[in-house]
Amino acid sequence: MAIESTLQGHNLVQHDGVAPDPTSTQSVTQQDITESSSPPKQTSNLAFFLNKPHDVQFAEKPVPTLSTPNEVLVAINYTGICGSDVHYWEHGRIGHFVVKDPMVLGHESAATVVEVASAVKSLQPGDRVALEPGYPCRQCINCLAGRYNLCPDMVFAATPPFDGTLTGFWVAPFDFCYKLPDNVSTQEGALIEPLAVAVHIVKQAQITPGNSVIVMGAGPVGLLCAAVAKSFGATKIVSVDIVQSKLEFAQELASTHTYVSQRISPEENASALLEQCNLQGGADVVIDASGAESSIQTSLHAIKVGGTYVQGGMGKADITFPIMAMCQKEVTMRGSFRYGPGDYKLAIELVANGSVNVGKLITGVVDFEQAEVAFKKVREGQVIKMLIAGPNEPKQGGPQLFLQEKVTKNSINTNGGCC
Repeated sequence: MAIESTLQGHNLVQHDGVAPDPTSTQSVTQQDITESSSPPKQTSNLAFFLNKPHDVQFAEKPVPTLSTPNEVLVAINYTGICGSDVHYWEHGRIGHFVVKDPMVLGHESAATVVEVASAVKSLQPGDRVALEPGYPCRQCINCLAGRYNLCPDMVFAATPPFDGTLTGFWVAPFDFCYKLPDNVSTQEGALIEPLAVAVHIVKQAQITPGNSVIVMGAGPVGLLCAAVAKSFGATKIVSVDIVQSKLEFAQELASTHTYVSQRISPEENASALLEQCNLQGGADVVIDASGAESSIQTSLHAIKVGGTYVQGGMGKADITFPIMAMCQKEVTMRGSFRYGPGDYKLAIELVANGSVNVGKLITGVVDFEQAEVAFKKVREGQVIKMLIAGPNEPKQGGPQLFLQEKVTKNSINTNGGCC
């Protein structure tokens, strides 16, 4: 089994546009790289590997070491389970990304800095951070244009062939580690990643104060899109889903209106939605966070003339699309993929200032050794967002479900956008 770290040794140009000395990564000694810091008291680097669909194992990996002056070593505290993690666990692939060798899952993580390299001045051991899990080449046309999320050579955690963050320790470029304010918990820090996805989607929609917004899909990303839209000043926010209980939660979180999608045509659904929510003429913005063909079709019939549509959810590669409605309404359409410059910082700010309550989405926490239990709960639709504690975290002593009564009532599933 190949369990060596796969996320080390990449060029380290800060993605805020400030470049370290390009010669500083060459011919450096370990003494040059590592500033003084205490070694971790617990050095388990147990990792949660996916071998093939529904075949997982726990195995120790060597604790990674710093290899350039711009890296940090962190201890993983908590990792959220994303829909993509569950999809790999169930199917062993997403599109052309296929798990061919054992791969560590996970990419929604918060951690504590253990060690910093010599060029790192903005972080120090003990700092709590949210980890951005994708590392671009920093040299291609997209990176240089400030759209590093579109880098063709992106090294993204838990995307084959690269390992993920469900492990004890992790090495990352310092500028992809975002310090958490004192009033943001480490568990909340693990939800900065999906919140950053929602931030990017809403920024793509260019929502302004007073806008009306429809969000198709009330999964974690759809819920967060509604919350971010509210923080951007949207005054009417409609969440749409096929599950009433999910919509009840959406209204508790941020939405002003909800609509249960019916088994009728997209045109009929759009008409009923607009009438029920008093949106004569259509919504200013429609965001699809579901990826479902019927939702996408309904969206184009529910948007106003000259409105903006953003596709955030991923579903089938090809669908039947109402292109006539798009053209006749002169709809502005945009895609959204992961997150880019400024999205993580804004996500943290929204949590810190109380605009978005990500903690409300946390259904429970399990010990690291119960990781597969958490995956099963997510797949069974028992949770909104489940966290897995790092292998060096204090033991919970069993699954800690904070919203057990609500979960049983709601039967919330994972449908709704994903990064």
